[in-house]
Amino acid sequence: MPNIKSAKKRVKVIETKTLQNKMFKTSLKTTVKKYKAALAEGNKELASTTYLDAVSKIDRAVSKGIIHKNNAARKKSQFTLMLNNMA
Repeated sequence: MPNIKSAKKRVKVIETKTLQNKMFKTSLKTTVKKYKAALAEGNKELASTTYLDAVSKIDRAVSKGIIHKNNAARKKSQFTLMLNNMA
């Protein structure tokens, strides 16, 4: 347990940031699941709208530093291929 006032504050700040990151990651995973479910269902319209949501969430995760930019690029590429192969 920290004794210094600034170290105590850092512990509190890190806890809140960790919670926010977890919430955002959970939201990102849910969006990706919805996209994959739309693909499995074969609904082209729903898949294209959920694709846009998933890509925007991935971009936001990169800007917040939650996932690495190369990981995001790979995921977006895979999602685009899945959508294009659906037709």
